[in-house]
Amino acid sequence: MRKPPQPPRSQAGPAAWRRDRLGVAVRAAQQCGDVWQLAPGVYVAATAGPCETVLRRTTYEYETTPGTFLPAKRPDGSVPGPTERAHGHAARMRALRPKAVAARIGDIAPGAAQFAADWPLGQDLSVLPRAQRVLAGIGSRYLFSGDAERLQAAGARLAEAREQIIHSWPLPPWVPTPARRFLARQQAVFDAELRAVIDRRRTTGRLGDDLLGQMLRPSSQYGLLPDAAIIDSLTGLIVATAETPTRAVGWILLTFARHPRVADRVAAEAGALPADPHAVTGAHLDRLRYTQAVVREVLRLYPPNWLLARRATAPAELGGYPVEPDTTVLVCPYTAHRDPAQHPDPLQLRPERWLGESGSLVVPGVFLPFSTGPRACEGTAMALAELTLIAAETARRYHLSEPPGPVPSHRIATFGALTPVGLRLRATPRS
Repeated sequence: MRKPPQPPRSQAGPAAWRRDRLGVAVRAAQQCGDVWQLAPGVYVAATAGPCETVLRRTTYEYETTPGTFLPAKRPDGSVPGPTERAHGHAARMRALRPKAVAARIGDIAPGAAQFAADWPLGQDLSVLPRAQRVLAGIGSRYLFSGDAERLQAAGARLAEAREQIIHSWPLPPWVPTPARRFLARQQAVFDAELRAVIDRRRTTGRLGDDLLGQMLRPSSQYGLLPDAAIIDSLTGLIVATAETPTRAVGWILLTFARHPRVADRVAAEAGALPADPHAVTGAHLDRLRYTQAVVREVLRLYPPNWLLARRATAPAELGGYPVEPDTTVLVCPYTAHRDPAQHPDPLQLRPERWLGESGSLVVPGVFLPFSTGPRACEGTAMALAELTLIAAETARRYHLSEPPGPVPSHRIATFGALTPVGLRLRATPRS
């Protein structure tokens, strides 16, 4: 029997891939086309068509890899099933859709202004730790409002535990490594803290207008969510609210340092924001069109989630090649965003590509920094609002520059996410 055709194999081996993932991905896409083979049973979707196919067919022919966190348990030891998880997703989205985020811009803007206002001047600042603290605070307040401070500390320890898991040596899931034991302890702490908040809100009847409050309200379609389903939903979400946006803030501010004219135009547009960040509304955000275009263009060039793993669960076809069950497909937004068929002059920073003739935002080609399809990032609208406001508030206050001297301002890490590790920038007040 004739063997079905395989995608062309990359000329680089596993060692080259470990040394320079971005370089190998770009060269392989140029040499092999839409789909290429990294290793037996491992394909890479490199351009818009196959990337979107895999992401939109996730839950049909493809599935995501298991998450970091353990499922929350009911008192009887059982865990939420697919139906309850789907209901939990629907409940979360009541607070995460663009209109809901726009209505709560006044809760996001003060954190963005705080990030910009407190920069120490005349010295190099380590950007990512600061961004992570601020974004974790914004996310916790959006999720938990008056209970944010109590749950933010537990969420920070969850994020630390997740980092340890990501960077630990891969072993079978049943091996009780120190990183896994630490994760289990931090999940137990967060679980207990959140259960106490849920119990108090249910008992008093003051459910709140935050995201947790939305999840505590019964739906006409599925009634009341059990506590385990709520906790299962929010364990990962409290980490996600800071994780990817932190990396994106780094890339945006590095872009300001390297492209001062872009930063100047953002600063001019941001001058229309109210001096009091609590007065910022969704209408103000809508008017930051060039700033939003800059954010999208930076995410096109530097998508933090630059490589997304999927596993085929059913026979499928991708780029003209058969995909057998259990094949791993790596979706590569980094190379898809550099496809000249989708984005002319793909290596150039051109925020204007996101603006139509009227100045309104447009989508000129594939845009996958938050994935797409059934497993797209739920917090996309919130993340874009945060990034736009942090960019605007920072640019209108400061000129940014990379530290002088021979030492690089950062190094690029590609394991897990695309990150400007150790990024340091210097701020000079605008006159």
